[in-house]
Amino acid sequence: MDPLEPVTSTYRSAAFCFADLVARIPEDGWANAGLGVWDLRALVGHAGRALSTVTAYLRQPATSEAVTSPEGYFALVGRATQSSSPDAVAERGRQAGRQLGADPAAAIMVLVEESLHALENSGDALIETIAGGMYLRNYLPTRTFELAVHSLDTAAAAKVAVTMPAQVLLEVTGLAARIAVDRGDGVSILTALTGRRRLPDGFTVV
Repeated sequence: MDPLEPVTSTYRSAAFCFADLVARIPEDGWANAGLGVWDLRALVGHAGRALSTVTAYLRQPATSEAVTSPEGYFALVGRATQSSSPDAVAERGRQAGRQLGADPAAAIMVLVEESLHALENSGDALIETIAGGMYLRNYLPTRTFELAVHSLDTAAAAKVAVTMPAQVLLEVTGLAARIAVDRGDGVSILTALTGRRRLPDGFTVV
């Protein structure tokens, strides 16, 4: 079996789950609170970048591998985000929301279809990402992670139920644990999951 297939299949499941969720957002709900300073439109627009970047990056071959794992990607991007202006980060989300146009659900489905089309016959391409050169097998799980987490954010904000596919939950929770270990928080995660100790207030792996 193609070693990329499980990663691609899980991404596909997360993408369709997100698109289905967005299609069920009430028409009068897009200006409601989303996440932090974002309204629901901006949140969905930001999440949609987990689709559009796949399409864009597959057009950008890299010459060398700079990041060798999904958790390594989050470590690098996390440091870059901390040094970025919060206003600039917020504005990028709002801009992505505006770009969804008059029919956000249809726009998200187009992004899903474009990304899946780009993945067809792509193989394990070495692509240039915001964090540097990465093989697709390592980059794609970061997009699945973003889609899954922001699907939960979107469902909570829109008050719409979502059922996350088991294969998606398995991949993203495993990645969250690996990010925690990479950050030195593995013991905190393990003791929390086994009921020994609660995680500190505000704890996050991203």
